[in-house]
Amino acid sequence: MRRPTLLLAILFLALLGAMAATPFLTQAPALRSPSRSGEFDAARAKQRLAFLLDDQRPHPADSAADDAVRGRLLATLQQMGLKPVVRDQLACNELFKERGVSCARVRNVIAALGPRSGKALLLNAHYDSVPVGPGASDDGIGVATLLEVAGNLKNRPLKRPVILLFNEGEELGLIGARAFLADPLSRNVDSLINLEARGVRGPVNMFETSRPNATPIAIYASAVGYPVANSLSTDVYRLLPNYTDVNSFSERGWLTLNLAPIGNETRYHSPSDDLAALDLATLQHMGDQTLALAKALAAGPTEQATGNRIFMDLLGRTLITLPLIVGVGLMIGLLIGLLVMSLRRGGLLRGSLAVAGTIVSSTIVAWLVLTLIGAVRPSMFWRAHPIWTHLTVYAATILAAAFCLIAIGGTLDRTRLRAAFWFIFVFVGGIIGVIAPGGIIFFIFPALIAVAGMLGSRSWPVAERIGSYAAILFLYLTWGAMLGLLQELLNGGPMWVFAPLAALLIIPVLIEARPLLAGAGLRASSLVGGILTILCGGLVIAMPAYSADRQQRFVIQHVTDPSSHKSWWSVVNDGVAIPRSFPGSWKRAKLPFSDRERWVATAPADPTARAPRVLLLSQIRNGGERTLTVRLAANGNTDIELIAPQDARIRSAGVAGFIRPVDQSEGGKYDLACSGRSCDAATFQITTDQPNPIGFLVIGAGPLPPSAAPLLSARPKFAEPQYNPDASIAFTHVRL
Repeated sequence: MRRPTLLLAILFLALLGAMAATPFLTQAPALRSPSRSGEFDAARAKQRLAFLLDDQRPHPADSAADDAVRGRLLATLQQMGLKPVVRDQLACNELFKERGVSCARVRNVIAALGPRSGKALLLNAHYDSVPVGPGASDDGIGVATLLEVAGNLKNRPLKRPVILLFNEGEELGLIGARAFLADPLSRNVDSLINLEARGVRGPVNMFETSRPNATPIAIYASAVGYPVANSLSTDVYRLLPNYTDVNSFSERGWLTLNLAPIGNETRYHSPSDDLAALDLATLQHMGDQTLALAKALAAGPTEQATGNRIFMDLLGRTLITLPLIVGVGLMIGLLIGLLVMSLRRGGLLRGSLAVAGTIVSSTIVAWLVLTLIGAVRPSMFWRAHPIWTHLTVYAATILAAAFCLIAIGGTLDRTRLRAAFWFIFVFVGGIIGVIAPGGIIFFIFPALIAVAGMLGSRSWPVAERIGSYAAILFLYLTWGAMLGLLQELLNGGPMWVFAPLAALLIIPVLIEARPLLAGAGLRASSLVGGILTILCGGLVIAMPAYSADRQQRFVIQHVTDPSSHKSWWSVVNDGVAIPRSFPGSWKRAKLPFSDRERWVATAPADPTARAPRVLLLSQIRNGGERTLTVRLAANGNTDIELIAPQDARIRSAGVAGFIRPVDQSEGGKYDLACSGRSCDAATFQITTDQPNPIGFLVIGAGPLPPSAAPLLSARPKFAEPQYNPDASIAFTHVRL
């Protein structure tokens, strides 16, 4: 092997190593023991959580298991010297970013600290879990944090009230939050710290603020010692279908900060979200941030400042912030300055094509490689060991970058390629800024450093190279850290999306290695990049798809259509084939109650399976509008769902005192749900503009029948339900 080729191989391997290390750029601070009174004690907080969860059964809202958790929560608060109260309500809330309403009986636990009058700070977490898991992180971590923070605050001379809200029903559609808004205590609140979780480890991210965000960001930056936050994440979060209690609270205009860990989402909403998986360092990070923010906000009401800030943390050590208007001005100035500089140097068109070609071609190559791997092993093949899939994508990006810089860049030297890259870099930042303005923070400072080096080279020739190296390092420490967080956040795919994001890190490094690329030549550069891509792809194929820590989603359901006397077994997973040893004859199909394709097999009838009933009590017409009052009969089901077609024109639904509007801006079918014991015999009201009877699909869910035992025992190793529990489902139709 020629020396340039050997050096190029070493460079490519070093680049892959740097890309593999991006998740380590942002970590939760090292666990520590409290050195003095008043500090957050993660070990004590987790002990309290262990007491609350006891046998770690799932405890969804309005269940006997949640009653037990609430009883232990009340006992803990009383032992701490607090006087909690319970608000018991049958409440409803609209489904955010969906057409629907969800109802349940919720019992919010509220405790107050500090003076009785004045504007209050609300600290919120939910104590219910999903039906499928114990919820040690979601939202046990929030409950444990609030208890420990309360212990630290209760003996302090607070200048204003602090309300602790342990709400129930968040998992059913933020119902506890909606119920609190009807509570008189909510009228005095002006600030909110919300605690959530989408994972069990890693740093705790501040991922959402109230708008305008100038005041919450200023408080966060000054109070938190180890900040993990950026304005790209907060902007992107608003575009996602995800939501938390903050969505309900936002109508009040409270100053808001929302915190959550996202490490290893594969345990989220699953039986593996248990105490053993909850990282103590993550709990410490959440506790330190919450306590610091609570102290700052409890010092007195804060006036809301106008204007928005863009921001990003630097290795969790400090938060860099800029007024949005300043950031936009800098981006425009950089874009114009780099355009002029590139035109003066020449080669802008070819250099820009080489950079843009890398971004596009790396995405295509990564998609092709992953598609080929998926043809060999369909499923989320990266679930257990995502690092190898990430490295495959990054190797494909290196291959594309080397090819484009040589084939398209031609004889352009580093000075011309540098100017072209940073021009395209800022241009890409501007495009991102149109969709998510907070994202421009990542594109300003590296480009400023690079431009400073270019300008400095007029009097000191080496300044440009130093500036380029410094810009690349700063880019790696910021955009690389963001990429590491995205690897956790988007672990469900698509994985090829990391190629264009990684290209922004890889291209400037290879531009600095332009002489080495030229020395090795197009064939050798492509060969080395191709071999690395194939090797990484081979490791993806060789590695197991699932592990004890990162298990396969595998939901077993028994489905009954009483009207046709048909029953099916259903398995919802990531598409991988059912093991041959699994009982039954399985095929991919859809069931009458769902548009989702799944594995289906004929099942023996369950004589106990009965669909819920909906009894029409009254109908009031007002012109073309109809208001229906119905009574639900659970028939042994724990969850009841009414699904109406897209043309049902349902305007509102709910129970007395909580009639909620249905979002008409969203498309799709209408979903009206009631969960828990109290839904049996509950009275429900529906208002529609549809003058003709509406055909509702009525679905009930309950525990699996005994005949499911062979399937449960044969469930594959490292497979468990996630998001949805194993359940018996029965459905029917009714016209109202």
